Amino acid sequence: MSERHDPFGALRWFDAGDMTKCQYFSLGALEEAGLGSVRRMPVSVRLLLESVLRNCDGHRVTERNVRELAAWESKGERVSDIPFVPARVLLQDFTGVPLLVDLAAMRSVVARLGRDSRLVEPLVPVDLIVDHSLQVDFAGTPEAFRSNLEMEFTRNRERYEFLKWGTNAFRQLRVVPPGVGIVHQVNLEFLAQGVIESGNVCHPDTLVGTDSHTTMINGLGILGWGVGGIEAEAAMLGLPVSLLTPDVIGVHITGQLREGVTATDAALAVTQMLRKAGVVGKFVEFHGMGAARLPVVDRATIANMAPEYGATVGLFPPDEGCARYLLGTGRTNAHVRRYEAYLRAQGLWGMPMPGDIDYSEILEFDLDGVEPSVAGPKRPQDRIGLARLKARFVELLTLPAAQRGYGKSETELTKRPRVTGFMRVDSGVDSIGGTRKTTLSANDGDMRGQRPAPDELTARGDSLDCNLGHGSVVIAAIASCTNTSNPALMLAAGLLAKKAVEHGLRVPPTVKTSLAPGSRVVSDYLNRTGLQAYLDRLGFNLVGYGCTTCIGNSGPLEAHLEEVVTREDLIVASVLSGNRNFEARVHPSVKANFLMSPPLVVAFALAGRVDIDLTAEPIGAGHGEQPVYLRDLWPSGSEIRDLMQATVRPECFRSLYEDLSGQNPNWTRIAAGSGDCYPWDAASTYIQEPPFFRDFTRHPVGIAEIEGARPLAIFGDSVTTDHISPAGAIKEKSPAGQYLISRDIEPRDFNSYGARRGNDQVMVRGTFANVRIKNLMLGGEEGGFTLLRPGKEKLTIYDAAMRYAETRTPLIVIAGLEYGTGSSRDWAAKGTALLGVRAVVARSFERIHRTNLVGMGVLPLQFREETSAKSLELDGTETYDVRGLGSAFSPGRELELLIHRNNDTVENVPVRCRIDTAIELEYFRNGGILPYMLRKVLERE
Repeated sequence: MSERHDPFGALRWFDAGDMTKCQYFSLGALEEAGLGSVRRMPVSVRLLLESVLRNCDGHRVTERNVRELAAWESKGERVSDIPFVPARVLLQDFTGVPLLVDLAAMRSVVARLGRDSRLVEPLVPVDLIVDHSLQVDFAGTPEAFRSNLEMEFTRNRERYEFLKWGTNAFRQLRVVPPGVGIVHQVNLEFLAQGVIESGNVCHPDTLVGTDSHTTMINGLGILGWGVGGIEAEAAMLGLPVSLLTPDVIGVHITGQLREGVTATDAALAVTQMLRKAGVVGKFVEFHGMGAARLPVVDRATIANMAPEYGATVGLFPPDEGCARYLLGTGRTNAHVRRYEAYLRAQGLWGMPMPGDIDYSEILEFDLDGVEPSVAGPKRPQDRIGLARLKARFVELLTLPAAQRGYGKSETELTKRPRVTGFMRVDSGVDSIGGTRKTTLSANDGDMRGQRPAPDELTARGDSLDCNLGHGSVVIAAIASCTNTSNPALMLAAGLLAKKAVEHGLRVPPTVKTSLAPGSRVVSDYLNRTGLQAYLDRLGFNLVGYGCTTCIGNSGPLEAHLEEVVTREDLIVASVLSGNRNFEARVHPSVKANFLMSPPLVVAFALAGRVDIDLTAEPIGAGHGEQPVYLRDLWPSGSEIRDLMQATVRPECFRSLYEDLSGQNPNWTRIAAGSGDCYPWDAASTYIQEPPFFRDFTRHPVGIAEIEGARPLAIFGDSVTTDHISPAGAIKEKSPAGQYLISRDIEPRDFNSYGARRGNDQVMVRGTFANVRIKNLMLGGEEGGFTLLRPGKEKLTIYDAAMRYAETRTPLIVIAGLEYGTGSSRDWAAKGTALLGVRAVVARSFERIHRTNLVGMGVLPLQFREETSAKSLELDGTETYDVRGLGSAFSPGRELELLIHRNNDTVENVPVRCRIDTAIELEYFRNGGILPYMLRKVLERE
């Protein structure tokens, strides 16, 4: 073992069990040296400090970094940045593919410069889980899983061949193939180790991931959070992830969940409370006896929602519950003993109690007060008590859009147009070669809700004859890692389905039902308990293992239903056990989307509407037309616990994860290319060499001033990365659709934006193209349009940007509060940069998107609290200069935004530069993190 840099004399030994000893970098040694009161620090800060201490090499991480963080104080000023080196990097395929495309492009540049392309190689282990490419084209039938999986491989073969090349080209890359599970659930059940041994030195298992819900692993006491793809790329290549020293909000949990209240309800309540408390960009750390009593699966459900409450992490410190979970999911006894021994030696073991830790602020959360709830219809933090949902939905129908309502008149509320016709889904040809079968069916009275198979649908010519109205449920999806990783919630859904079938209930034919578990383990215990058969009877057949409805891969609605919804402008609903319900995310035609627990998804599917009080009104009529209430179906806690103890066993996890490739024969049949450099194909519409290195020079050219910029768009509050980043289906008449048609791609073969993230030509055309985005330059009109200035020509945002590029006009975007909230989408920043946007001026930024903008060379500027586009009366006719980008430019500095108005007046508006750290400034000086990384690679011998 090579000599380790240990300037603080912190390298110690501990008894790892089984007569072995291991080394570790002791945090206690720093306190002994008088550097700070380490034992009083939040656990999350100590985990950061361990990484900084262990990786202190005098270059990437300096002794000063260690001293500054060791001196962390709960009320201290946050001016220092932390160079955090994670132990591993986690990717999902939507973000992972473009990341690998960037690495492949770097290798091509290095090779063209006459250097060894293998200089571009991940320096830390990287796991990529293929879980975002599944779409729910088939649902409600026994063949749905097989058909969806075959369709997935037909659509994505070219992407999967590229991933196969990546596994051969990059030594540190492991790919978990499609059909295994969702990235965060696979991480929780299989990838996470708790403690890692490297060269006889033990250290905590830490990570960053390219999905904001990487925080789910915080429920297992492991520090990790979501970063943009470009930040993850830097981490893969050995650069530290830079973040400002955080405030840490302690959440003291008391009590315990009452009978009938789920972990989902707790997660929604925590999300609402913390969003109101304002924890954006802060660390949250749960503690107290209530936290200790929560099982890891419940903790993970709450931790998963950290992006929704705005925190960087939502950590539950490691304790006995974590050890039990690791053993229960198949980790070895020897490994778990070492895990506990290391954390005890490091002083990191055990759930902190009140008074143990010095937090920046302490909030109280009482589990006894949690009630059954849903959240929506447009934001995860908008929690609604189950008993109040009906009244709230009716209220929202008539509220104006400015108050997050739908602006319907009183006379429209009872509108219920009839839907008739043979059932069909007009979305192309399936992978078997026949016409795609419908995803829905009318239920025969003698089948008690059992859905017929696809062949039966076609043979019988099933037809629709029903009414739709505001509040009708058209999508009911048990999906997302938030809940499917929790056996208690999934078994509760199965038990409710069983009781519903036994009572004679059935799901209306207007509801598209689906079940997309987070791993095959879920199917194992649902099948062994016999509950999957009852879910099948209600149409909740397995559709696949992956992220589906929650990320917009809900698939098509039945054609007649969608025609009526669109024609009548109905506010129909989706109900899903996910974590995201932003506008147009689930399905472009579904404007009301409610998050809830898996058993409530089944209940609302049975009811067929959300304008109902399930605490008082019957779900429907069962045998003998007798009313059936939710209380008749809801399983007891003892029923759920008995099934968990009988069926969720360690050997199940071991057997299902021991042969990842063997789980999917389709994957083994994918051709695997070879060679250190990727053979780019100019004819490909999926994988193209990106333009980020087109004008690459060995040395940075410096920061250019911004003068005469035109606004590409002016936005209000809560513009999310779902509004900015290309996502979901590609419309035929959109710029991206027209591009694909020009490449001889038929609309039925467009696939999704997510699947085409490896092609910048598609992605830049889809940036700001969301059908629900509202550009205030057009009076708030929905859709991705703008006005070309100095005239008034209305164009798509992409077409306008290309026209501005012809005249070399720099562009600027103006926005409101919470700009960029949402998933960690690198293309929200990449697309912005490729459109020619030099700066984004907002009232506030979401953490990951702000970082990504800097990483792509786009300047984030923040208005003072009292300033906004409205207060400045901006209408898009102005031009803008940014002053202060010279040699004195520094992180967090106040700059001048000069607004040149049509009446020849100039207004000087102070704005804060949101380049927050020294390393971010270095990225910006280099034109972004990608050219910075490439220059660093070329410095290697």
